[in-house]
Amino acid sequence: MREALLLFFVVVSGTGGEICVTRAMKRVGEVTDFRPLAVVRVILRALKVPWMWIGVGMMALAFFSLLAVLSIENVSFVVPVTALNYAAGALGGKFFLGERVTPRRWAGVLIVCIGVTLVWLGKR
Repeated sequence: MREALLLFFVVVSGTGGEICVTRAMKRVGEVTDFRPLAVVRVILRALKVPWMWIGVGMMALAFFSLLAVLSIENVSFVVPVTALNYAAGALGGKFFLGERVTPRRWAGVLIVCIGVTLVWLGKR
């Protein structure tokens, strides 16, 4: 039960953080100039967007949850299960960011979920 809760935090907070950072960067705009001063300006603009800070906080929670679950479970179990990030990312992209997710992508998400289920069942 404890490892399931930690894995839930890894997947949900990690993917949620990536989605929040994506939302922030869409507000900041595309990086087209890679000169050092221009990059610093983009970073400073990004740091003013609240979604960026929410995303970074969520990704930090995911990282520390991953450390915790790796202290009690085998990496050969944890890493495949965290592939659920792909499913969470597709759902978040569609419903939170309004992205179009093609049927082929949904099929890929289904295959990942089947693989995670096999890994989970193989643990017992």
